[in-house]
Formats: sequence, C-alpha cells, structure tokens
Amino acid sequence: MGMKNIILIGMMGCGKTTVGELLAMRLKKQLVDTDKLIEAREGMTVAEIFETQGEGYFRSLEMGMAQALSLRSDLIIACGGGLPLQEGAMAALKESGIVIWLDRDAGDIFDSEDMTARPLAQAGREAFLERAAQRAPVYEKWADAAIHDFTSPVSTAARVKEAVEAITSWDEKKEGQSQ
Repeated sequence: MGMKNIILIGMMGCGKTTVGELLAMRLKKQLVDTDKLIEAREGMTVAEIFETQGEGYFRSLEMGMAQALSLRSDLIIACGGGLPLQEGAMAALKESGIVIWLDRDAGDIFDSEDMTARPLAQAGREAFLERAAQRAPVYEKWADAAIHDFTSPVSTAARVKEAVEAITSWDEKKEGQSQ
C-alpha cells in the first residue's frame, strides 16, 4: 500500500503546479498535472482542445484522467481549475488521498499571472472574479484543508506539507482507536 495522493485544487494561476513541483522534490513524490497530461495525450494545448473539440470533450478527458489517477498512490496531483466541478472526477480523487485547496485571492491571481494562454480568463477581470466566487463553495466542499499563505511558493508548499501531516496523523489516530 503506497502513500496517499496529495491533490491540489484551486483557480487557474493559484500556484498548483509551482507548489506541486516544490512538494514533489521535498516529499520525493511524482507530480502529475492533469492539464499537462491531457495536453500530452491529445497533442494539443488545453486552449486548442476547447477551441476545436469544445469544453464538453475536454471535461470528459478530465473525468477519465481523474479516475485513472485515483487508482494510483504516492502522487502529487495538480488539478485543472474546473476539475472539482465534476462530482465524479473529484469524488474518485478524494478517495485516493488528501485534497488541499490553494485559496489564493482571485484578484491577486488575475493581476499577477499571465492570463493570455488561459481559455477561461479571456473575459476579463470581473468575469474571472465572478468565476472564482462561484467555484469557492465547490473547492471548499472537497477540500480537507485550505491554504491562505501565498507570500512565496516555498512558504505555500510548507503550509501544504504541514496540513497533510496534520490530517495524516489525525487519520492514523482514528484508525488506531477503531482497532
């Protein structure tokens, strides 16, 4: 039995990939980015998939990817921003590990990240903030913990590691009691 997966969720640009890379190095785990895996498999960027095949097709790829990854362990999984909106995709992943929400302020994300290659950020700042507000309750529903420290990727990664360790030791205590 491998270690549980660590599943990172949050808005595009919140730092899932960057923080995931730091965690992967620190915890000696493999980072898997669902968007990058889909791009590699399809030979197209997410933006191109949206444009040529439509969002529905992309979401079905995402669902298949989530279900396949949920059968593995010892991974750090950076989820596409919209993946948690799919009940089946997220439920499968949550079964396989600990879900951490990188709850970074949407205004900060929009103002500090390059949004040109992000298909769902093309409608401007207001629409981005609105999307973030709509998604927040969904992210909250799935998350075992939320992180609010974005002073640097290193400190964010440290907070994630602490949250995972706290949840893991709590789970082990509960299991010990039920023996």
